[in-house]
Amino acid sequence: MKIIECAVPEVKVIIPDVFGDERGYFFESWNEQKFAAAGIFCRWVQDNESRSRAGVIRGLHYQLPPYTQAKLVRVIEGKVLDVAVDIRKDSPTFGRYAAVELSGENKYQLFIPRGFAHGFAVLSETVVFAYKCDNIYMPASERGIAWDDPQLGINWQIPAENAVLSGKDRLNPVFAAGEFFDGAEYLR
Repeated sequence: MKIIECAVPEVKVIIPDVFGDERGYFFESWNEQKFAAAGIFCRWVQDNESRSRAGVIRGLHYQLPPYTQAKLVRVIEGKVLDVAVDIRKDSPTFGRYAAVELSGENKYQLFIPRGFAHGFAVLSETVVFAYKCDNIYMPASERGIAWDDPQLGINWQIPAENAVLSGKDRLNPVFAAGEFFDGAEYLR
């Protein structure tokens, strides 16, 4: 596998070794030893999968300490623009984001450490999206950032009038109003 740092260095693109033949393909989506050798240490406690249609934007989501989550995300079928925003107040990349196209075809994965908000936009007709989390989902700890916040300036590759959002995501506050902590607090 190959690992590439993004615009925000802690966010990493994982390009797996894919073995294919006339039967189909095989690849390891998680190998604790290989990921640890690359500096990614996580104990995954929850696997999630979602299916969404074209134009859906999910996010930007994060959880407050002590329920912060690292995530390893990938697309099984379809294509998304996946986005991770640094929300660690003491970070030199605070407020910056990394955006990567993930698809069932390229089989890239994105590692998002604790201290980042996460979201994705569906760029195909449908998408099946899977992700591992290193902490449980805690609804009372969940927060969000407005997907179209002008301070962040994320190009989701979907015109605003075509964006499909949940009622909850429509109410997310702008980045400047977020509840953010220093990096050490997110690791607890």
